[in-house]
Amino acid sequence: MPDQPDIHAFDDAMALEAVGEGRMRGRTTEPYANMIGPFGGVTAAVMLRAVELQDERLGDPVAFTTNFVAAVSPGEFDILTRCVRTNRSTQHWIIEMTQEDHVVATATAVTGVHRDTWSETEARPPQAPEPDAVPLAEKPPMAWPQQYEMRFVQGPLSFTGQPNDSSTTIMWTRDQPPRPLDFASLTALCDVFFPRVYVRTGQQMPIGTVSMTVYFHADAAEVAAQGSEHLLATAKGARFDRGFFDQSAQLWGHDGTLLASSHQIVYYKG
Repeated sequence: MPDQPDIHAFDDAMALEAVGEGRMRGRTTEPYANMIGPFGGVTAAVMLRAVELQDERLGDPVAFTTNFVAAVSPGEFDILTRCVRTNRSTQHWIIEMTQEDHVVATATAVTGVHRDTWSETEARPPQAPEPDAVPLAEKPPMAWPQQYEMRFVQGPLSFTGQPNDSSTTIMWTRDQPPRPLDFASLTALCDVFFPRVYVRTGQQMPIGTVSMTVYFHADAAEVAAQGSEHLLATAKGARFDRGFFDQSAQLWGHDGTLLASSHQIVYYKG
């Protein structure tokens, strides 16, 4: 038999097997390991993928919120999806990830049918040189950052111990090695930013994302049109206070299309 082509690490992490009505089984993978459990972006992405694989799913993802209930342990997990309402244009889902009958993450998803309407993008992408003009960044020696290309225009990670005036990051990013964009990988890329508190303080401290929401502004055709090109990604925090900080992000296609915006709340101790 001819050799099978190597599967991309992200596609391996997204592999799911149907094991019952609305229930799918997957497993964590080493390339996306974080300090404790897997990279949160890939956990969110595989839960969205479970919804995408349901036969009754209507339209494209529009909004997706993941709540990280507990650390995901290495090994198998189950994802239970349940459609709770289907309307003419939208569909609403509830998703749970479990390990040994313990819930480790919950999510809600809204999918929808895009229709031709008046359209305008009021937001504007940040100014940035072309990706090839920005050097590749050095990354911390954890597994998951090695799966992404990062070219920082502003706000790189630097543990100098000196605070910065801004937590804003602007960078070009994509899967490494490059991979055609889809909704699952776009979800993971919405979490590719290093913690805003690290950038603002110049220090490392214990953190953990509590909840992350992604709003998808593009339909399937616009996402697919990006191919494996770089995305222009920007993120900033608004307030760091009493153990929690937020992060707002936007991901733009290389062609200037606003693909997704994201908001998350993060626990920190420091």
